Amino acid sequence: MNNPAMLSSDQPWRDEFRAMLSLAWPLILTNITMVLINATDVFLLARLGPDALAASALGSGIVIAMMLIGIGIVVAGSPLMAAELGRKAHSVRDVRRTFRQTLWAATAVSIPIWAILWPMGDLLKWAGQPDRLAADTGIFIRALMWQILPTLGVVAIRGFMAAMEMPRWTMIAGLAAVVVNAIVNYGLIFGQFGLPAWGLFGAGVGSSLVSLFQFLFLALIVSRHPRFRRYHLFGRWWRSDWPRFMTICKLGLPIGLHMGFEAMVFAAAVFLMGYINTASVAAHAIAIQIASMTFMVPMGMGQAATVRVGLGYGARDAEAIRRAGWTAYALGVGFMTAMALVIWLIPGPLAQIFLESESAANAEVLRLAVSFLLVAAVFQIVDGAQVVGTGMLRGLQDTKWPMLFAAFGYWVIGIGVGAGLAFWAGWDGAGIWIGLAAGLALVALLVLIRWMRRDALGLLPSKG
Repeated sequence: MNNPAMLSSDQPWRDEFRAMLSLAWPLILTNITMVLINATDVFLLARLGPDALAASALGSGIVIAMMLIGIGIVVAGSPLMAAELGRKAHSVRDVRRTFRQTLWAATAVSIPIWAILWPMGDLLKWAGQPDRLAADTGIFIRALMWQILPTLGVVAIRGFMAAMEMPRWTMIAGLAAVVVNAIVNYGLIFGQFGLPAWGLFGAGVGSSLVSLFQFLFLALIVSRHPRFRRYHLFGRWWRSDWPRFMTICKLGLPIGLHMGFEAMVFAAAVFLMGYINTASVAAHAIAIQIASMTFMVPMGMGQAATVRVGLGYGARDAEAIRRAGWTAYALGVGFMTAMALVIWLIPGPLAQIFLESESAANAEVLRLAVSFLLVAAVFQIVDGAQVVGTGMLRGLQDTKWPMLFAAFGYWVIGIGVGAGLAFWAGWDGAGIWIGLAAGLALVALLVLIRWMRRDALGLLPSKG
C-alpha cells in the first residue's frame, strides 16, 4: 500500500501522481460500469417509446436520489478505514469494526427509504404529473427500489477495497454486471431467453437482480482473497458497536445529504421537465446520460482523493495531504475541460447514440437533447471541480460544510435560477440546464475556497 507519508522524497509529486492514477483508474472504470448499466437500460427502454423512457428517467432519478443518501452514509467508512490504515498500516480489528458498522448503517437506512418509495406513483399523480407518466413511474420504482440494500453493500465493500488501495476487484465485478444486466434486462423487457416480457417493470427487476449479483460477487472475493480474508469482514456481523455506528452516521449523514441534494436536484429537473412536455423529459434523460458518463472520471478521482488525503490525515502529514489533493484536482478538472470541448463540438452524434434519427417521432427529442448538451458542455468543468474538491475535504473528514454548500448551491441557485429561466423567462428545458450549471459553479467555488483555507480552519490533523 502506498502510504503518502512513505513516498520517496526525491520526486514526491511524480510519486503521488502515479499513486493517484493507480488507485483512481479502477475506481473510474467501476463508476463507468455503473453508467453503462444505466445506459444499457436507456438504450433498451428507448425502443419501447418516449413514454417508457420518460418514466424510467423520472423513476431512476427518484430512486437514485434516495439511495444516494444511504450511499453517503456508507461512504463514510472509506475515509475512516483509510485514516486507520494511515495510522497503522496493518490495522485489522479497527478496519473490520468500521466495515461491520457500515453494513449496519446500510440496513438501517434502506428500510425507511423503501417505505418512502413504495407509494411514489400516487404521490407523483397528486403532485400534478400526467396520469400515464405517474402510473408508469410508480410501477418502475416498485421494481427498482429493491436494488438499494445490495447496492449499499457493494459500496461498503468498495470502500474497504479502496482504503486497501486494491479496487480492481470492484472494477471486475462492475464489468461482469454490465454483461449480466444487458442479458437479464433484454430478456425481461422484451421476453427473450424464455423470460416474461415485463417491459418497464422488467427493467426495474433486472437492475435489482444485477445489484444483488454484484454484492454476492464481491462478498465472495473479500471472503476468499488472501489480502482480504484475514480481515474476516463478515465475521460476527451481528455484533453491535454503537460508538462506531454513531461515528459513521455522524460523518456519513452530511455526505448522504450532500449526495442526496445533488441527485435530487437532477430528479427535480426531470420533474420540472415533466411540466413542459414528455419530449423534454426524454431529451433530458439522454443528455444527462452522456454527461454522467464523463462525470465518472472526476468522481473516481474524488474517491481516490478521499483515500489518499485520508491516508495522509491518518499519518498526520500535511504535505502529503496537499500533494494528494492538488494532484487529484488537476487530473479531474483537466479531464472535464477536454470533455467539455468534445461535447460542445459533436452534440448531435452523441445524442444519436440513443435515438434513431430517421424516426419522425424522435425528431423533437433529438433537437432538445442537442440543445441541452450544449449547456452540459459548459458545466462539465465546474461539475468535475466540485466532486473532486468534495472528495478532498472528505479525506479530512470534513463533511458538514460541503453539505451546506450543496444545499444552497443546488436548491437555492440551481433550481431557483433554472425554474425562473424555464417558466418565467420562457427558456423551457434549456433554462433548467442553465440553472443547474450555475448551482454547480457556486458549489465548486465554495468547496475550493474551503480546501485552500484548510489550515486556517483547523482541518489539518495535529502532530501531537
